[in-house]
Parts: sequence; structure tokens; C-alpha cells
Amino acid sequence: MDFNKESQILCSWSAQIENRLLQLLWHLIHVTIDLCHFPLRIANVLESYLISWGLLGRYKSFHVTKLRYLAIVVDSEEAYRTSKIIKLLQWLEAIGIKHVCLYDYEGVLKKLKDFILEKLDGTILFWDAHENDVLSDSDQQHMTLEFVSFSDGKEAVVKAANVLFMKYSTSGATDQNQKDKIFTESQMSNTLKTVGSGGPEPDLLLVYGPARCHLGFPAWRIPYTEIVHMGPLKSMNYGSLVKAIYKFTMVQRNYGR
Repeated sequence: MDFNKESQILCSWSAQIENRLLQLLWHLIHVTIDLCHFPLRIANVLESYLISWGLLGRYKSFHVTKLRYLAIVVDSEEAYRTSKIIKLLQWLEAIGIKHVCLYDYEGVLKKLKDFILEKLDGTILFWDAHENDVLSDSDQQHMTLEFVSFSDGKEAVVKAANVLFMKYSTSGATDQNQKDKIFTESQMSNTLKTVGSGGPEPDLLLVYGPARCHLGFPAWRIPYTEIVHMGPLKSMNYGSLVKAIYKFTMVQRNYGR
């Protein structure tokens, strides 16, 4: 009996020691990776500041017209930093970006819509501008803004699904014609536009926040969108913004819209 007790205690100690060693190894791996990436992060920060100061010539001019529609995804907690949001939009307007979509999961930016528009002279809502060929309007003088949240995408899918259901439930489709009951991607996209929730597909999506994902931005609008994580909004940098847009405009694309 004592021998069994001692065996159990020994096994428990061994398991604890093994867990501690694995945790130590995990932390060592993370520290090693961080140390390896530290010089790269320093170089990127330095380059961003050099761009901000105008010391790197290649970033002074680029084909900003290639970026027709830009989406900015902000973590909802950071979306309350209205001064940062307004500063970011002012930078984008100075760069020459004409159409911007602002998104956060909880809809904080939508609630602050009037305040943001008031702080940006001449800026109008995207859907108040001309809907036909608005992205190709090179004479657009002021920036247009679209405000989106997760609830918009959720409600859009529900509305589109109801429209498709009503359409096909009343079309007289029979079991012999199953193809008529299949919803294709193009049908769903057209229905989303019909219910007013399609929206343009962003060419570039910049994520400001701790998460390296689009945070629930409507997935049907970003099939070919390039996504770049920009770090926390509180530490946003003009140089890193210019760099992200510059890199996008310099890439040759053989697909898309």
C-alpha cells in the first residue's frame, strides 16, 4: 500500500516537472523568436519615421489611384479614440484616398458618424455620392465614408436569404429541377446588393488592433482584398500608413475586378 502511494506521488512529481519543462521550453522559443524579430521591428519603425520625415524619396510619389476603395478595420475598444480616427482620415485624405470604409465589430464608429463627418470638411457618406461609377470618378474632390459594423453583415445575410427563399419558393421549382434551387455565389452577391448591403469590394483592408484578422468584416466583400495588420491604433504612424499603401500600389495584379 505504501509502495503504491509512493509510486503515485513520484508520478505526480514527474508530471509536474515535465509540465514545468515544457512551459520553460515554450517561453524560450517565444523569447528566441522575439529576439530574432526585434531588429526587424526596429528597422520597420525607423523606416516609418524616415517616411514620415520625407527622407525616403521613393515613398513621396506613387499611383494612389490604384487604390480605389480602402477599408479600415478598428478594434471596438480602440474605436472610441476619435481623435486618432479623425487624424487617420486626415492622413488618408492628404495622401489622396477618395473612398474609405470604416468598420468596427460593435458599431462604435457608426454611432460617432455625425461627429466624425463634422470634423472633416467636405467629407460625405459614400451612399450619398453618385452610386454609378463612383469608384472611377477621378474628379471626386472630397473623401467619401462608409460606416459598417458586424450587425450590418448579419442583417444583410438574413435579408438576402429571405429574398432568395421567397423567390424560389414561389417560382414553382420541382424536385425534377433541382438546379433551380441551388443558390450560386453570384446570385447571393446580387441579392445582397439588391437589399442594399453589397457595397464595393475594398482593394486594401488595414486592421488597427491587437487581432490579426478582419474582425468580422463582411466576408463576401473581401474575396480579393489584401489585408495588412497595422498594430494598435494608439501607436499608429503616418509612415507605416504610407508604406502599406505604397506596397499595395507597386504590386502587379493579374486578377481581380
